[in-house]
Amino acid sequence: MNKIIILILIATIVSCKNDAKPATQKVEIKKENFPDELAKVFEKHGGIATWRKAKTLSFNIGEEAHTSDLQTRKIVINSSKYSLGFDGKEIWLDQENAAAFKGNKDFYYNLYFYFYAMPFVLADDGIIYEKTADLIFENTQYPGYKISFKANIGTSSDDTYKVYYNPKTYQMEWLAYTVTFKAKEPNNDYHIIKYNKWENVNGLILPYEITWYKMNEKAMPTEPARPSTVFTLPLVSEVKLGTSFFEKPKN
Repeated sequence: MNKIIILILIATIVSCKNDAKPATQKVEIKKENFPDELAKVFEKHGGIATWRKAKTLSFNIGEEAHTSDLQTRKIVINSSKYSLGFDGKEIWLDQENAAAFKGNKDFYYNLYFYFYAMPFVLADDGIIYEKTADLIFENTQYPGYKISFKANIGTSSDDTYKVYYNPKTYQMEWLAYTVTFKAKEPNNDYHIIKYNKWENVNGLILPYEITWYKMNEKAMPTEPARPSTVFTLPLVSEVKLGTSFFEKPKN
């Protein structure tokens, strides 16, 4: 049975059990340190409190099913041709079908998780916020914040992001980002994504469609650079999956 089907069944069964037998849980209140404007962006997208309660996030890109533990950031990606993931210690690739995967597992395993979990991953620990110049597209100005990371945070702490939002609604509209995976040092070579469409997934407003854009000499978006990426079969659950779900298959 496909792992994503198992995930949905587990979420449904456990959710029903929880509804039938409510239990009192001690909830730790986290002191947030992000700017007020970003707090409004998070609120527009369902609220940081809703995000903090979620334990499992899943979505599909084509036939790939991406599933993440939001607390540990363990991840597994399954397709009919290969599987790879992060079990909390090691980034693995199923060797039985390793030849079918053409990318770099260390770079790819959490790539789309970050794009999909926007804007909420910009509230992670170890982040530095600073105001950045507005993005201008089709005569509209989008205010923004630059996000960088303290040293040794995550696998690419030199990566930077710029998030831009609608000044009237506070909905996230654009994401600019750098890639330092190969260079292992900071750079200003930004790529940019337009968040075209959003959908409500269990109370969180998460992306349905995103598009990479070309940029001009002023680092402003001009036109689509490639076809849009669409996320399907979204799932957000307060159910935590077992450790074995994220382990490398035993062939």
